[in-house]
Amino acid sequence: MTHFLRMLPRSKAPLVAMIALSAQVALSGCAAGGGGVGDQLPQSMGGLPQGAPARPDKPRAFPGVYDTPAPRSTKPLDDSDQLWLQRELQGVRDRQEQVTADPDAPPPEAQKPGKKNANSPKSGQATGAKTNP
Repeated sequence: MTHFLRMLPRSKAPLVAMIALSAQVALSGCAAGGGGVGDQLPQSMGGLPQGAPARPDKPRAFPGVYDTPAPRSTKPLDDSDQLWLQRELQGVRDRQEQVTADPDAPPPEAQKPGKKNANSPKSGQATGAKTNP
């Protein structure tokens, strides 16, 4: 804005500054909360439509962001419960795959738990990444 004012003749700079200030004051009056100009404008001019619900009388309170939550009524899962739930979930997934599987497709080969594939990535290693020597 100051660069623009420097380009004007000195006689017009206060006029431009006064117009900019009055426009700022006028627009800030429209932005005041609690039902502004947009509530009274007709819909054709950008106001609210006819079926719009009325504004609440009292604004809603902000949620308590820094409030500590109430203590839990249940205790967290221990390791054995979590392992049981994981196995139960895997069993449900397997049964669902059997129900939705193609009846003409051959059954998948079961992997032996003791052997690992030599080409499979090691823990923490992404596929395709080279190992450090």
